[in-house]
Amino acid sequence: MESHIYNVDLHWVADRIGEVSSPELLDTIDVATPPQFPKGVDGVWSPEHFFTAAVNSCFMTTFLAVAENSKLEFTKFHCSAEGKLEKVDGKYLMTEVLLKPELVIVNESDREKAERILIKSEQACLISNSITSKVSLQMEIKVEQKREVHQT
Repeated sequence: MESHIYNVDLHWVADRIGEVSSPELLDTIDVATPPQFPKGVDGVWSPEHFFTAAVNSCFMTTFLAVAENSKLEFTKFHCSAEGKLEKVDGKYLMTEVLLKPELVIVNESDREKAERILIKSEQACLISNSITSKVSLQMEIKVEQKREVHQT
């Protein structure tokens, strides 16, 4: 596969707030210093949120590709993520991202397959593979039979 470039622009707006955009995308997102830091801003995405979101969204997109290739039938995927910021040797680091995927599968017989796919997806995620932070999974897999819809 050839290399790809992703362009992101950042413009300072005021105080500790900036605006992130890309010439390749339609939306812009405000970004600010998180409220845990001096002059931090409540209610605005922070670099720490973006970092955690990058790991989480890469995990999801990788899962979708692996599940499709593995022909896993599922009806729901949701994943919460917790990014942990710590001071290590005098520097702030995002030391861990805990992914909490919730997956609803159609067949109980696919439970082990689903677990393998979730693990494989985390291991294959290019963002997880690009960072030094620990990435962990706390999985929940449920079974929900497809309901037949009868038309009258």
